[in-house]
Amino acid sequence: MTIASPEKSRAYSADGAYLPALYGRTKGYPLRQRQQALVDELLPQISTPDPERGEIDLKAMFPAARAVELEIGFGGGEHLAWQAAHNPDTGFIGAEPFINGVAQLLQKIDAESLENIRVRHGDARPLIEALPAASLSRIYVLHPDPWPKKRHFKRRMISPWFFAEAARLLKSGGELRVASDIPDYVRWTLMHARDAPAFAWTAERAADWRTRPDDWPQTRYEAKARREGRPPAYLKFRRT
Repeated sequence: MTIASPEKSRAYSADGAYLPALYGRTKGYPLRQRQQALVDELLPQISTPDPERGEIDLKAMFPAARAVELEIGFGGGEHLAWQAAHNPDTGFIGAEPFINGVAQLLQKIDAESLENIRVRHGDARPLIEALPAASLSRIYVLHPDPWPKKRHFKRRMISPWFFAEAARLLKSGGELRVASDIPDYVRWTLMHARDAPAFAWTAERAADWRTRPDDWPQTRYEAKARREGRPPAYLKFRRT
């Protein structure tokens, strides 16, 4: 079965602004046989509803969940699977355009029999805009593509549009978590957070953003960044 590519980026902002693609390639090495089988069989069963059809009913997706959380760009799914395994009464939505990362997450879901994850394979923006207001307890954006060249800054996930949507989606007291090992991206995030009145940075001292919280598992990417001398920053913002 041929894997359908995620839809091409187009305008997805509530105020009508046009947004470019926030990701590069969507497929890497050929999937192994088992991975392909999971993409063909398991992914359709746990995919989120098509956001183009209107607002998504989270109660229908997670009837028994006490809370719902969203991870944008989950990579290989290590963090998402860990959170789902440790919080079985919470529903988790993960969005990722890279099919190899999706396949890795599906392997974890299958191996650990995780029933509280739903997956969006494709651009996260239409999903974000289709979720109901004040419906999420936490949003994760962990090690997003930094798009380091100035001409590509418009491709960064963290933006005024994103903070506005995060403010709409999070319940009062909800939390936005952002991690990056790129100092410029950390500054970029804090700059935009400063201009987002609906959020308060929770750090009171340097150790608060330099130390990974106990409920924030280390991923292989983070371990590699540390080995290469790029310690991540762990930013937490509370929805006021």
